[in-house]
Formats: sequence, structure tokens, C-alpha cells
Amino acid sequence: MTRLLLAVCCLFLLCNNGFTQDKQAPQKETSPEAVPYKILTNGRKITIQSKSSIQKLMVWSASGHRIIEENNLNTSSYSYTISIPEKVFFVMLQLANGKRYTKKIGVE
Repeated sequence: MTRLLLAVCCLFLLCNNGFTQDKQAPQKETSPEAVPYKILTNGRKITIQSKSSIQKLMVWSASGHRIIEENNLNTSSYSYTISIPEKVFFVMLQLANGKRYTKKIGVE
């Protein structure tokens, strides 16, 4: 249990360093209508569509396994098929305007 807690803390610190912004507090979602992106799931496939360019993307499982870490994407759409047998994941993305969003998702 201690190792799992240590691994989750290390993952959080690593994620936080890769997505830091200069002199701005992280942006929080206020309502589902306010976010400029969609996260779609179809079975184990995750598709992220955004109104603006996605710069950074990170996906990790609820147990702390990092699945995706992409920097400098410069795309408005990204798809990936999950290959591990977990069902709950976290998605963190940063758009071209510097705003970051984090969302918990589930897959079948």
C-alpha cells in the first residue's frame, strides 16, 4: 500500500511539472458547456476532439499507470485504443491557448 501511495504521489509530481504554466492558476471546468473539447469512448477506444489545437495530452489509469504522454501534438483530434484491462482513466490535456483540463472517464 505504501509503494502504491508513493507511486501515485510521484506520478502527480511528474504530471504537474510537465503541464506547468507561467504565472497562471490552473483553469477549472465550470460546466460541461464551457469546455472546448469532447472525449468520446467506444468500447476501449478513446477519441478526443477539440475546437482548438491540442498541445499536450496525458492519460493514466486509476491505479497510476501512465498510458499516453504526448507533447507538441498540434492537432484538434486524437484517438487511442486502451490495451490494458482497467476501466477508469484520467485525461489531462492542454490546448493551444494554454488552458488545461482534466477529466475522469470510464471505458468498457
